[in-house]
Amino acid sequence: MKIALISLGCAKNLVDSEVLLGKLKDGGAEFTDDLEEADCVIVNTCGFIEDAKRESIETILDATERAKRVIVMGCLVERYKEILEKEIPEVERFFPAQSWDQIADYLGLKTENGTQRVLTTPKSFAYLKIAEGCNRLCSFCAIPRIRGRHVSKPMEEVIKEAKYLAEAGVKELCVVSQDTSYYGRDLYRTNKLVDLLRELERIEGIEWIRLLYLYPTEVSEDLLFFVRDSEKVVPYFDIPLQHVDDKVLESMRRGYNERFVRDLIEKIYRVIPDAVLRTTFIVGYPEEGREEFEKLLRFVEEGHFWWAGVFTYSREEGTHAYPLGDPISEEEKEERKRLIMEAQTAVTARRNRSLIGRKLKVLVDGYSEEFSFVPVGRSYLHAPEVDGLVYIETEERILTPGEMVEVEINQSTDYDLGGRLTE
Repeated sequence: MKIALISLGCAKNLVDSEVLLGKLKDGGAEFTDDLEEADCVIVNTCGFIEDAKRESIETILDATERAKRVIVMGCLVERYKEILEKEIPEVERFFPAQSWDQIADYLGLKTENGTQRVLTTPKSFAYLKIAEGCNRLCSFCAIPRIRGRHVSKPMEEVIKEAKYLAEAGVKELCVVSQDTSYYGRDLYRTNKLVDLLRELERIEGIEWIRLLYLYPTEVSEDLLFFVRDSEKVVPYFDIPLQHVDDKVLESMRRGYNERFVRDLIEKIYRVIPDAVLRTTFIVGYPEEGREEFEKLLRFVEEGHFWWAGVFTYSREEGTHAYPLGDPISEEEKEERKRLIMEAQTAVTARRNRSLIGRKLKVLVDGYSEEFSFVPVGRSYLHAPEVDGLVYIETEERILTPGEMVEVEINQSTDYDLGGRLTE
């Protein structure tokens, strides 16, 4: 059986897709990127916000026009299974998230316990999911309704998977979950993230460990000091703040205010002066008037972050914010997003220029899609897929994915860096 799998949404969803690929491969399936050639197409959907839902629906409809059989799984099914079955009868079967064994059984593929996932990322890095679900009740977010409460993966299972990834040649572990900084509280009655990182550091072959999705109130001094002294955990902090205005944060049910945010940023830079901060913001939230937006814009212009993503507010049924309505027009939301991104782009460009003349350790991911002969990689400043790249000048040396090299930065753009291989 030839199977084509389309994975949409976040890195956590990608891990689910890789686990499914491992199950299907173990059952004897082959894989193809050609939907017309495939005996069956599986679409792993995202249902987080309106744009993601729209992309999922469009992808499903395209697959039903091109493929012999289509199976749909994932977050969109968790939220809208009955509606999807009624509205898109061309889909053969709908499965909730993490229905790996059920899908394999449905396709008549026998699998064994302990099957390893099939990696779809470059050999240089892989995502390591350490938990599922979220206990937060942020007013705008439907994730707890989709994925349920926070469930940590036992530490021994995480370590076992990380060792498999290292044996497969992976050099960077990107640790992910819906709430990475909450790890262990459900299983061990105390936060175990630092303990987990200490064990991951011991795995031979792993060069970098990167933390993604840290909730602001859980970024402890213990974690900061551990990262500061670690040889493998890079000082990169992905901390979604969502906003900075007190009224908006309170309505969002985030559990902190502007003073906390500023103190947290100051504490991180005090402990780790070379830390890299990434965050995300939501604009167009119902309680965000012009004054609240202007405060957020000024905050971004202050230049605290190397990277920032911006989402326009998506009104999601079943969330605490749903009764507030959606009073801000889509045009105004997009304008606010543009202004925030312009401000952050200027900050990132300025920070990038400050690196010219510095030597950075760079992990090679592969070769540029635009310039096939130019190798590209990332420094500790760059998380895969969401941040910029480092374009590497070489003479005749061939660089391979997963190789760690030293690069002297000699040029920069708004997002990317360029440099000369020093070896």
